[in-house]
Amino acid sequence: MVKSLRVFLSLVLALSMLGGGLTAMAEATAAPAAGTDTPLVVTYDQFSEKFSPFFGESQMDVDASDMTQLYILTTDRVGAVVDHAIEGETRAYNGKDYTYTGAADVSVNYDDKADKTVYTIKLRKDLKFSDGVPLTADDVIFTYYVFCDPNYVGAVTVNSYNIVGLQNYRTQTSEDVYNKYQAIAEAIQKAGADYKAASSDSFTQEQYDSYWKTLKANWTAIDQAIVDYCMANYEDNIQDTVGFTPDEVKADDGLKIAFAMGLWGFGEVKDGVLTGGTTGKTWTLKDAKPTLDDLYAETYAKYAGDADTFSTTESPDSNITPVGKATQEAFIKEWGPKDEGSKGGFPNIEGIKKLDDYTVEITTNGFEAPAIYNMIGIPIAPMHYYGDPAQYDYAGNKFGFPFGDLSIVQAKSAQPVGAGPYKFVKYDNRVIYYEANDQYFKGTPKTKYVQFKETATNEVTAAVATGTADMGDMNGSKATFEEIRGYNPNKELTGDALVTERVDNLGYGYIGINAATVNVGGVPDSDASKSLRKALATILAVYRDVAVNSYYGDAASVINYPISNTSWAAPQPTDEGYQLAYSTGADGKPLYTADMAADAKYDAALKAAIEYFKAAGYTFDEAAGKFTAAPDGAKLSYEIIIPADGVGDHPSFAILTDAKAALAKIGIELKINDPSDSNVLWDALDANTHELWCAAWQATIDPDMYQTYHSSGIVGKGGSDSNHYSIADTTLDKLLVDARKSPDQSYRKEVYKQCLDIILDWAVEIPVYQRQNSTIYSPVRVDSQTFTPDITTFYKWQVEVNGIAMNAAK
Repeated sequence: MVKSLRVFLSLVLALSMLGGGLTAMAEATAAPAAGTDTPLVVTYDQFSEKFSPFFGESQMDVDASDMTQLYILTTDRVGAVVDHAIEGETRAYNGKDYTYTGAADVSVNYDDKADKTVYTIKLRKDLKFSDGVPLTADDVIFTYYVFCDPNYVGAVTVNSYNIVGLQNYRTQTSEDVYNKYQAIAEAIQKAGADYKAASSDSFTQEQYDSYWKTLKANWTAIDQAIVDYCMANYEDNIQDTVGFTPDEVKADDGLKIAFAMGLWGFGEVKDGVLTGGTTGKTWTLKDAKPTLDDLYAETYAKYAGDADTFSTTESPDSNITPVGKATQEAFIKEWGPKDEGSKGGFPNIEGIKKLDDYTVEITTNGFEAPAIYNMIGIPIAPMHYYGDPAQYDYAGNKFGFPFGDLSIVQAKSAQPVGAGPYKFVKYDNRVIYYEANDQYFKGTPKTKYVQFKETATNEVTAAVATGTADMGDMNGSKATFEEIRGYNPNKELTGDALVTERVDNLGYGYIGINAATVNVGGVPDSDASKSLRKALATILAVYRDVAVNSYYGDAASVINYPISNTSWAAPQPTDEGYQLAYSTGADGKPLYTADMAADAKYDAALKAAIEYFKAAGYTFDEAAGKFTAAPDGAKLSYEIIIPADGVGDHPSFAILTDAKAALAKIGIELKINDPSDSNVLWDALDANTHELWCAAWQATIDPDMYQTYHSSGIVGKGGSDSNHYSIADTTLDKLLVDARKSPDQSYRKEVYKQCLDIILDWAVEIPVYQRQNSTIYSPVRVDSQTFTPDITTFYKWQVEVNGIAMNAAK
């Protein structure tokens, strides 16, 4: 889990399957004019001008590029892969049949004996880029080689998968040489900083110096990213953190670092003096300010040189390669090819093959369920534009650019070209201009011009309502929905002025219970320990409805399984065996009926909690109606940490206050710790000292639960350190492994349901809320009949932007 002011994120590859090019177009107009020249104006957050299918970093830049791109993979409204996209597949969603077509058919074949997976990509034969050049397998090959180049530094994670021969190609070393220099790198790391190489060491002083120079550069890059993130996102906290005005801090690099140290928990400013949290070094900020080297020294000291833990814990970018791993790879790439045991290089990637002009085959070692999305779900970039045709010869192992040099690809980052529905024209005065691509395989888009217009988040509703824009995306909230209702004469979210389309956010909020610290007799998996946690969970769960409604209103809903409702693996109310979370008593009978009033539910939950506590071994005074003693290893008082800024600003805060009052009636104390510094929670999670806590998970398109719930991820076990529940169940472990190794989605859903039931039986997680994101548009200017129907988290309006039409002026 990424900690402190960071949110746990896993970059979800955009599967919009869009297209690109360049031309000239008309300027924006607020009121529509008759005919097809009326532009569709869409509000967007600020762009970073990296409009590249390879190097886009922010979601805004990725969306901007995707308007011009065509993706290999086609997915449906629930995120499931469409295998036969050339001919198309018809699938039901929300009671309607939809036909999905795309750029390619994709097949996946796993050979369990050889432990290899073959992905076959068969392209349509009528695809063209926006400039009229045919799209072929060579463009797919070129795209893969860019993503797999050793110097590729974008966000797409193709190179993280175990493609046959990829490691050899990227490092230009054999397996033996790679292992040799990996061992040397590990020995250098173990030697620590400021070491002098001896003749008995496996490495030279030159190699040692090279390794540590790279490690420091990679480490300080994370430090700088933290500073930049704080400045970009927490300007309102500057004065309170360092005592200087935002303008003063913006003008001084040293004050920027001081602010980041204070905000991120690496130091504290008091009376104008910054004190390092670990080193104890001080800076009088009016006279002396910290440098980036000082921040490096502070963070290095805090993590005792553990580069991987530092980077995966502290980085504001959850998609980074851990610093230790990145340094090790750089070392191997530098020194491995110089070894006398190297064979003279590896000119290609064995597992990436062009079978014919329209067929490409990718072979990986083993099978990983998310690979279909992250490894195959990539855009097809035109080699003739992003690369150099003179440097492309598949048979001659030339792939459109020099090995290790992506400068010609990066040079095109401001002007994307592709085979999607629109051609990029220009970015000017905070507006991106597009023109319809008449080469698009689904036909020329209905709206000739589209504009993406930078707009402040709090101005989106007004912009669409007043005609400055026609459409916009936003996070759902009670305040936003009230504003939308204010513009509609019917006072609803959808009316004559504005139409609101809502989809679930890719993630969910939860309350966690640590089995390592909330148990009986030090045995986390005993029936008594589970009963203790179920007692707490039952009380917390019953107050979810009122709290979520109060905080989010229509912008969120209560969920009953620890998985985002956006996932195809999420149990649905119509599924057999579906039930409300923690809605049964110790005797296994349901606690609630459909017509039961809220107060009756609260009473039923409290009675159930009493029985669970008794089953856990607690001593209950029947006359007083309170518990008087806890069994060995358990307590009468537990703490829950909630990062609500010290003022209770959190969706689950009302749950805790109600649960605290209810538990107090029966002699159990729930201590609510609402620190102003959220590091209190993240540090407790890192140390595995927490008892209960509130947080939210960000999900991915594939619901792989391994990292979160497998026992190898328990803090201190040497794994991902992201199993903060300390759940260690051999049956669960096996199911998690089985599910991620299977390509059969129906089978995986059944297995994941078993996993979810085990997690709930352990009572280590109370699922709380699924919040929503919204798209609003003006039905006065946008033809509602043509707006992408039934949009979902995985099927946004952009997927069918080619079909959206504007109304003629009235």
